[in-house]
Amino acid sequence: MPAGRKLVVVLSVLGIAVLGAGAWHVNRGQSSGVTASGAANGGGASTLEVVVEATTVRRIAMSDEAAAVGTLRSNESVVLRPEVPGRIKTILFREGTAVKRGAVLVELDAAVQRAELQQARAGLALAESNFRRTEDLFGRRFVSQSARDEAASRLEVARAALELADARIRRMSLSAPFDGVLGIRRVSVGDFVKDGDPLVNLEDISVLKVDFRLPETLLPRVRVGQTLEVSSDSLPGQRFAARVDAIDPLIDAQGRAVVIRASLDNPEARLRPGMFARVRLILEERPEVAVVPEEALVPAPGDVQFVYRVVDGKAQRVNIRTGLRREAQVEVVEGLAPGDVVVTAGQAKLREGAPVRVVAAGAAG
Repeated sequence: MPAGRKLVVVLSVLGIAVLGAGAWHVNRGQSSGVTASGAANGGGASTLEVVVEATTVRRIAMSDEAAAVGTLRSNESVVLRPEVPGRIKTILFREGTAVKRGAVLVELDAAVQRAELQQARAGLALAESNFRRTEDLFGRRFVSQSARDEAASRLEVARAALELADARIRRMSLSAPFDGVLGIRRVSVGDFVKDGDPLVNLEDISVLKVDFRLPETLLPRVRVGQTLEVSSDSLPGQRFAARVDAIDPLIDAQGRAVVIRASLDNPEARLRPGMFARVRLILEERPEVAVVPEEALVPAPGDVQFVYRVVDGKAQRVNIRTGLRREAQVEVVEGLAPGDVVVTAGQAKLREGAPVRVVAAGAAG
């Protein structure tokens, strides 16, 4: 290659190198100027900070409880049925009305029974007269001891016959065995009914019972007198206080559950027998429980849950053990203390030791 041409190539390479070095120095100076300017002008937090929302671990009162479903039942319930066959003579009630104990509700035709009662009364009067006469004669030694005993025996038979006739006529009327509300009658006047035919149901709904089941593992924590809360889908938003009345001693072998019966007052008759009921049984009242919002929890493999605690402006991962959950609040059994600040939004951007800036709820983006 000619010497002149070599010189041109060398000078070109040197020129390119000088231009590149100058550009590098300019860029470095501009970058340093921006950084310094940002620091000098108080340009806010470092771009490495993660914006999060946080809350404080607090203590609240929380009850340890068990939930179940059950069925409401009348305090007392009976279907009136005649003990003897007969024809209905009179119906003395209106359907759906309240009645008092002892009120006569239905009368059957008792003409035959009344005649038998009259006959028994006449027989008793005759037996009493014969006995008095025999007793007088025996006192004057005109009749033997056996004659007197026979007259006394006939008197006792006549008395028993009267009691039997009286019992038969009482069976021809049906009375309310307790205070309650009558249902829909199933018969009319003139119907002939057999013994055992259903006439009308009577329900005592001033107090209701609720039967429900709980797992056998909770049996040691259930006792008579415990309070519980009953609600029904038919009355949304309403709660009714109840108490445990009885615990069935027999465990259901199929479901391994224990049947529990509770009772609740129902003075306004808002609840009715047969309704579906939701039961919340309070096993224990605890006045101070450390809780965090559910959104603070972060699940991890192996059934592990953790939260990010803010310590000196940095995120610190803390594994926790949880307990009860109530109304979006979770009990913290282990890992946190009241007053600790935990992250509730923005955890996806966090790592152990990352600097954080806490903002108001809804401001974290």
